[in-house]
Amino acid sequence: MEPFTKIRSIATPLDKVNVDTDQIVPKQFLKLIQKTGFGQYLFYDWRYERDGKPRMDFVLNDPKYKGSKILLTRNNFGCGSSREHAAWAILDFGFRVVISTSFADIFYNNCFKNGILPITVGENSLQKLFESKSEIEVDLEKQTIKSSDTIVSFHIEPHWKRILLEGLDDIAVTLKYDEAISKYENSHKISDPKSF
Repeated sequence: MEPFTKIRSIATPLDKVNVDTDQIVPKQFLKLIQKTGFGQYLFYDWRYERDGKPRMDFVLNDPKYKGSKILLTRNNFGCGSSREHAAWAILDFGFRVVISTSFADIFYNNCFKNGILPITVGENSLQKLFESKSEIEVDLEKQTIKSSDTIVSFHIEPHWKRILLEGLDDIAVTLKYDEAISKYENSHKISDPKSF
């Protein structure tokens, strides 16, 4: 994974509550066998008409948010089924940060495992970010969100902070303990497998 430091970007305001993983990436697009390629299907049913034409009234189709790396959304984001594809689609589309008042637990953990920073803030702070017209800076090291008129501090578990700052996936975390694992394995070797 790519290490996370600071992200500065205009924020895309998805003003919806209870966004479930079926809306984040609909089931008919779960056929890919790799983690990439899902960005084109992000919020597909909201982004496109039945004939495939973009819905110009949907925020992701607004040119002013093109290249945005921060997604603002409302309460209970990522609820529904536990598909990791939802996090893959968000990352593949280009978002590295999702800010909400609350997340579904499995989605929240899947974000960290895929290099996305999910940030929980209070309702008032979120509303100020929705109203801000300036770029937003998210500083993971300092645990702050800044816009031209707002500074918000956020909490993150130290383990997840380290994972993102160092760009570690589950395998990389395990490999950090390679020496200790080898030492343990060597000390528990069975000299004669027939002794079982």
